[in-house]
Amino acid sequence: MFKVGEKVVYPGHGVGVIEGLQSRTVSGIEQKFYVLRILESDMTIMIPADNVAAVGLRPVISKEMVSKVYRVLRTKKVDVDQQTWNRRYRLYTERIKTGSVIEIAKVLRDLFVLKADKELSFGERKMLDTARNLLVKELAIASANTEEKILADLRQILSHHHSSQAGVS
Repeated sequence: MFKVGEKVVYPGHGVGVIEGLQSRTVSGIEQKFYVLRILESDMTIMIPADNVAAVGLRPVISKEMVSKVYRVLRTKKVDVDQQTWNRRYRLYTERIKTGSVIEIAKVLRDLFVLKADKELSFGERKMLDTARNLLVKELAIASANTEEKILADLRQILSHHHSSQAGVS
């Protein structure tokens, strides 16, 4: 159960705040809903309390998890498969949808490595931005840092993957 005021992650949407719990009667059955406000877009979403597991709603990661994410980002040996870009794109979309910070970090890292080698497609560039935004928001909250500080960290870590690459554009 989540508490009102708690920050949670809604896969695909990012970090939100539980603003309330409401009961509504749907087809004669009383159901509880979480009222979730997504920080990024200020959009409010009603999520049936029974559905929390299905949509993958989860607490913001712990401090320990933050260092794990940084370890994933630092992994030098990245196997950016030589699949066609649309197969790769589908795979990355699936990974981001899981809402797992580790999976999102892998997508960011792999796209970054790829970007050093060749021009990313429009879709891949958008995905790089999405992965970066989801990660930055959650890491900032989890580590009680500013988003600017996290962005600077990411820029520094990722630019080491490819020394000719100047930071995160």
